[in-house]
Amino acid sequence: MKRFYSTIFFLCFINAAFTQQLSQVTYTYATSLAWFTVTTGQNVLIRISDDGKALEWGTEEQSLFSNNYYAPKLLPYMGRVDYYGPEADSAYRGKVKNIGTTTITYYGSGEFAVKTGKIKTIGSLLFDYYTHFDDKLLSGKIKNMGATAIGYYTSFDNESFKGKLKTVGNTAITYYSSFDDALIKGKIKSIGSFNYTWYTSHDPKGYGGGLKSGAMRQLVNTVTYILW
Repeated sequence: MKRFYSTIFFLCFINAAFTQQLSQVTYTYATSLAWFTVTTGQNVLIRISDDGKALEWGTEEQSLFSNNYYAPKLLPYMGRVDYYGPEADSAYRGKVKNIGTTTITYYGSGEFAVKTGKIKTIGSLLFDYYTHFDDKLLSGKIKNMGATAIGYYTSFDNESFKGKLKTVGNTAITYYSSFDDALIKGKIKSIGSFNYTWYTSHDPKGYGGGLKSGAMRQLVNTVTYILW
């Protein structure tokens, strides 16, 4: 009987450890990172800025006409949502504490200034950040989400993509440079092995800058990349 309960406890522990995970990376105009999305064990999406702020939470609303299109805004989560009260550290007083069964913690006022008030954990998923010891364009941005390392182009890279998202775990992201056509420079060129091409200023009027090939919503190594 003891062995039975020990097994149940172990399985519950393992399940809890993997219920929160990075599930989406969303871009604006295929150039700038809009947010990361973490999915909880209750399938609630939590959108997070690259500097560790909770932006929005809820569920996706899929189009009735296209399986590959979802509304930009999330449907509000109707379950339990709690916030830190007046007794909490000033760095996270008033911030969201619980979304359903998932607890969110933050770095306190005694941490490095670039970490203070930013998300520390979502459930068991631990966040870490680049500090003032790193490149100035990286300082304060998310460095790790659990075992997933997040990399960015530095101030020494091409003008069109320095400071932009470079890697998510083993997935590399490239961009068109300042040497490319003016309408596509800074836009995504590849995500992992998936390539993107865009209409340029040499294409018919009205097409320039639009997506020519590549998916607006692409699953790569368990993470869905979305280009708004």
